[in-house]
Amino acid sequence: MHELRTTVDIQAPPNQVWTILTDFAAYPEWNPFIREVRGEPIAGRSLNISVFCGPKAQRRNFWPRVLTSEAPRELRWQGRLLMSGLLNGEHRFKLVPRSDGTTRLVHSECFTGVLVPFFRARLEREARPGFEAMNAALKSRAERRR
Repeated sequence: MHELRTTVDIQAPPNQVWTILTDFAAYPEWNPFIREVRGEPIAGRSLNISVFCGPKAQRRNFWPRVLTSEAPRELRWQGRLLMSGLLNGEHRFKLVPRSDGTTRLVHSECFTGVLVPFFRARLEREARPGFEAMNAALKSRAERRR
């Protein structure tokens, strides 16, 4: 198992952050990491996701299934590489309300499967910067709307 975990504090309430996070149609306008999502944030539904990561910003497509969609608290989906058990990823956005009315975003992905030891360094090198770029862009968008 390997977990990528990032956080960012956003000066906006969780409902506002949730609205931006689940407006998949607007992702091309602001999201530098997950450029396109087709589908709906409804538990049990499948998504078609295009991410851009790595030194050459290569496009990678995934077809995860939504595990949890609880407004305005948590969105999780799970995908896999080729077949289950090789490299599975459970992607999670957790919105934690803060006492001052703002939001802490915990953006993470837990990777499991037999290929994890071989991909660990690559995930850190290529995916982590994408998570951080998305966090910064989401923060900027939410705070501009406030």
